[in-house]
Amino acid sequence: MADPFRIQSNPGVQPALPTPAHPRAASTQASSFAETLAEAQNLKFSNHAQKRLEKRNITLSDEGLSRLNSAVVKAEKRGGQESLVLMDDLAFIVNIRDRLVVTAMDADSRRDGVFTQIDSVVFADPAEDQPGRVDES
Repeated sequence: MADPFRIQSNPGVQPALPTPAHPRAASTQASSFAETLAEAQNLKFSNHAQKRLEKRNITLSDEGLSRLNSAVVKAEKRGGQESLVLMDDLAFIVNIRDRLVVTAMDADSRRDGVFTQIDSVVFADPAEDQPGRVDES
């Protein structure tokens, strides 16, 4: 089985994979760096989202995962429950309470432009656009 999503990294740099902490993890395939980073930020990807990332050839860098996590934190602070997170040409539906990415779409797969059963929209701005500021408005 292929990794559910890929990361972009510098050539020649291989991320270290964690050693499984319990027997169940030892029986599964090693986690990718992106999965490890997502777990460290308490983000989870549903099976559906993992399949969509793979099928649509969507890659998330560690910076992209960090932006996604920051957007989830923003939505959580504002009381969001089911949020549409927009990041560059990608869209993610996230269950905020469970910190669960439900699905992922690229520009081609969101042609209809209709999103239902969401209560908020969050823009996952690049980190350089947010130099330590928190918008309290």
